Amino acid sequence: MSLLIQSRHAFEVKSVATDDDHEQRRQIVSGRHMVDVSQPQFTWRAIIVGLLFGTILCFSNLWFGLQSGWISMMSLQSSLVGFAVFKALEHVLDVPFGPAENVVLQSTAVATATMPLAGGFVGILPALKLLEESESNGARTVLNFGQLCAWGLALTFFGVFFAIPLRRQTIIKEKLRFPSGTATAQMISVLHKRPDPTLVEEQLQAETTATALNGVARDHGTFVRRRGIATAADNDSDNSHEDTDDEVQTDNISVDDVKWVTKLLILFVSFTMSGVYALLAHFFPIIAALPVFGRRASTVWAWNLMPSLSYAGQGIIMGLPTCLWMLVGSVVGWGILSPLAKNEGWAPGPVTDWKTGSRGWILWISLAVMIAESIVSLGLVGTKELLLALGRLRVFYGKRKSSGNLLSQPPEEVTTPNTLGQSVDGDTNVPKTAQLVAEEDVDEVDPRFLVPAWVTWGGLVASTLLCMGIVKALFDIPMYDTLIAVVLALPLAVLGVRALGETDLNPVSGIGKVSQVVFAGIMPGNLVGNLVAGGIAEAGAQQAGDLMQDLKTGHLLNASPRAQFVAQMIGSVFSVFVTAGAYLLYNKVYPIPGPQFPVPTAQVWLDMARLVNGHPLPPHVWPFIVAFSILFALLPAVAVIVKNSGKEYVAFGPWTVRTSTLLRWWPSGIAFAIGIYNTPNFTLMRVIGALSTAVVTEVVVSRHKHSGIRSGVLRDHDESILRRKIAMLAIILASGFVLGEGTFSFFILLSQAF
Repeated sequence: MSLLIQSRHAFEVKSVATDDDHEQRRQIVSGRHMVDVSQPQFTWRAIIVGLLFGTILCFSNLWFGLQSGWISMMSLQSSLVGFAVFKALEHVLDVPFGPAENVVLQSTAVATATMPLAGGFVGILPALKLLEESESNGARTVLNFGQLCAWGLALTFFGVFFAIPLRRQTIIKEKLRFPSGTATAQMISVLHKRPDPTLVEEQLQAETTATALNGVARDHGTFVRRRGIATAADNDSDNSHEDTDDEVQTDNISVDDVKWVTKLLILFVSFTMSGVYALLAHFFPIIAALPVFGRRASTVWAWNLMPSLSYAGQGIIMGLPTCLWMLVGSVVGWGILSPLAKNEGWAPGPVTDWKTGSRGWILWISLAVMIAESIVSLGLVGTKELLLALGRLRVFYGKRKSSGNLLSQPPEEVTTPNTLGQSVDGDTNVPKTAQLVAEEDVDEVDPRFLVPAWVTWGGLVASTLLCMGIVKALFDIPMYDTLIAVVLALPLAVLGVRALGETDLNPVSGIGKVSQVVFAGIMPGNLVGNLVAGGIAEAGAQQAGDLMQDLKTGHLLNASPRAQFVAQMIGSVFSVFVTAGAYLLYNKVYPIPGPQFPVPTAQVWLDMARLVNGHPLPPHVWPFIVAFSILFALLPAVAVIVKNSGKEYVAFGPWTVRTSTLLRWWPSGIAFAIGIYNTPNFTLMRVIGALSTAVVTEVVVSRHKHSGIRSGVLRDHDESILRRKIAMLAIILASGFVLGEGTFSFFILLSQAF
C-alpha cells in the first residue's frame, strides 16, 4: 500500500479586510460568469514555476515512497513557494501574480509531484521485479526508459478526464469539503490578502436564500451568481464557533501577523537542517540506526531510532492520532507478533527477511487489516452514494408530479422538506421556490472556462484506447482485459473521490486491492496481469482525486476549471519522463528492494497478487488474519453509527466524550497496518514529530490563556485562532523537513550515479 497524505490540518486562515473588501467578496459578474477575469488565469510563468517545484517534490516523493510508501501532495507548500518566487520578482513583473495563477501553479506542482504513486513507481513496478521467473509466465517485468514512459502515459490520462464530470456533483451540488483543497484556497487567500473564501461564500449563500425569498437577487443593478459551502469549522465541532464581523476582523489580524517572509524563513531553515542530516547520514551511516533500545533489540528485532527530521516532519503532517495508531501497529507487529512467530518457529529466518522471517509473516496481517477496512469503508461510501441517488430520483419524480401545484399556488405555500440533508439556509422547510432559485444560482461558470464535453468524453475514450494498446504491447495482456480494468477503475475512482472529499484520505491502495480480487477471477494465475489491473485502478483514483482537490481550490477562488485541467495534464505528462528517469537512477545506484529502499508497498502488492491467485499462506498466520480482519471491519462501521447518532457526547460509564473528539482519535486500520509493514524506525520518528508539535501547541496555548487571564482580556475564539496559526507554521516547518532530506538525497544519488 502507498500512503498518500494530504494535510490533515485543514486549518482556517483568514486574511486582512481591505478597503475594497466588499467588491472582492461579491465578485459581481454578468450573466453566468463566475471566473474572475480581472486577473490572469493560465500563464506559462505559473506553469514553469509549478513544474520546477513539482520536480523537486517528485524526487522527494520517490525517495520516501521507495523507503516507506509515503507520498505527499504538498499543495499548500506549492502555493507558498510559488508566491514567494513571484513576490521576489514583483518589481520586474508587468502583471502582478494573482490568486488564480497561484491555483494553476499549485495544480501543476501537485500533478508533477504525485506521479511516483499514480504511475506505480513505488509499488507496482518494483513488485513486478520481485516476481520469480515461474510466476511471470515469460512476461516483461523490468522496463527500460522508453517502456517506463509508455507505462506512465498509459495511466496518466483517463483518471483526469473522468474527474471532470464529477466536479458538478461533488463540488457544486453536494459541496463536499475536500479539506486539503479548502485549506489551500485559504492559504492562497492569506498570501494575496483576499477574504477567506469559505466565509465569503457562507455569507453570500445566506444572502442568496434571503433575496430568493423576496424574489430579488440583485446587487448594484447586476445579477449575482453565488455559491455556498460549509466552513471548516462547521465540520469540526472541536473548534467551531459562530463568527461575528468583529470576530472575523480580530481573527484576520491574529493570523496575518505571521508574514509570508516569516513562513518562507521557517521553510528555508527547516529545509537546510534536514538537508544537513541527509549529508551526515550519507557519510556516517551509523547515525541512521541508533540502538536506543539495546544492542539485541537493534540487531535481532529491528528496533532502532532513525533521527531523520524528514520522518518527524511526516508525523507533523499526518497528525498525532494517525501516528499513535501507527505506533500501536508497530508495537503489536514488531513487539508482539514478530517475536511470537520467530520463537514458535513459524518464521524461522532472520526477522527482517520477507520470505522466511517474521517480517514477511506479519505482513499478511497488515494486508488483511488494509483489505478489511478498505472494503468496508468503500462499501459504506458506495451505500451512501446509492441512497443519495435514490433520494435524488424520488425528488425528481416528486417535482414532476407536483409541477401543476407549483404553478397554481403562491410560492410560500408550497413547502417540501429537503430529504437529502440540510437545505440551503439551514432550515428543513424552506419554500421550494426559494430552493430552486438558490440551487439555480449555485453554479455556473461561463462555458468558456469549462472543459468542453467533447474533450472530456473524447479524451476518456482516447485515453482508454491508449492504455489498452500500451498494456498489450508491454505485457501482452489482452486488450479486452485492460478495458475491463479501466471500466472497473472508474466507479472505484468515484468512491475514492467521495472519500477524499469527506475525510481528506484517498484510499487508492484499497481500491487497487479490490481490483486485484476481481481480476483473480478474470485472469486466474496471471500475476503480472493482476498487478497491472491493480495499478490501473490505483492510478485512476489517484489522478481523479488530485484534480478534484485542485478544482475545489479553484472553485473557492473563482479560478478557471479549464486552466486547472490543462495544468494537470501538463504536469502529469512532464512528470512521466522525470519520474521514469529518476526511477532508473535509483535502480542504477541502489538495489531495489534493498536495505536503503525496502519498498514495503511492493511486497504488499505482490503478496496480495499471490494470495488471490491461490498461493498458500505462511504457517499459523490464518487465525490472526481472521481476528484482525473482523476487528478492523467492525471499527469503521461502528464509527459511522457513532457519527450518524446525532449525539454531541458519547457516554462510557462515568465518562463522557465529545463525539467529534472520539472520532478524531478513532482507531485507523490503515495507520495500524502501516505500523506493521514499516520497520519501527520509521514510525518512531513520526510519533516524535507529531507528539512534539502537540506538546508545543498546548504549552503555547496554556501560556496564552494565563496571560489573557492576567490582563483580563480572554475570548474563546482567540484560542482557536492561535491553534490554527500554530498548525499552519508547523506544517510549513514539517514541509521543510521533508523537502530538505528528499532533495539533498537526490543530489547525493546524482553524485553517485555520475
